[in-house]
Amino acid sequence: MPAWLEKLLNTAFFNVCRTHGDAARSECNMYCLDCNCDAFCFYCRSSKHKDHQVIQIRRSSYHDVVRVSEIQKVLDISGVQTYVINSARVLFLNERPQPKGGKAVSHVCEICGRSLLDTFRFCSLGCKLVGIKGSGDESFTTMQRGSDDGVSSSSRREELREGSQQDIYPPTPPPPPSISRSRRKGIPQRAPFRS
Repeated sequence: MPAWLEKLLNTAFFNVCRTHGDAARSECNMYCLDCNCDAFCFYCRSSKHKDHQVIQIRRSSYHDVVRVSEIQKVLDISGVQTYVINSARVLFLNERPQPKGGKAVSHVCEICGRSLLDTFRFCSLGCKLVGIKGSGDESFTTMQRGSDDGVSSSSRREELREGSQQDIYPPTPPPPPSISRSRRKGIPQRAPFRS
């Protein structure tokens, strides 16, 4: 398990930067994997983390997400549910509480019980971390910088699976078969005049 993962999952993002608070892009939505420090803004990146390995955190429904294309370069994300949000494939950093409903689902997160869309094991990186710690399985393998092809077999499988996954919304069902009958019940009549 990478040393930076737990710190990343416990970091508070989207606060205003103390140094660049007056600037336009001053929300702290970046994380440096090399420094393993707190979140920082766009301006801090260019001044303090120029040649470092940095990932950008985004927001979706008040929850922190990261693009699959960024995180899969440094972390094995197999088994974690991904979603397409604003045409980008993302995954959630931490568990998202879900009200217990009476709806029967076939796939649920092994840690929090959240319903999943496919045969994934976890709903977020945080749940996968808890699952790995509980089982002692070290399946968070990191990618080595400067490796030959830069892509592991697990991320290749993930890329292949990405093309076959559905978006977070199920496809629209076909319309029910129409019954051939007239829409109108009759010819509209004008109200009678009063004298």
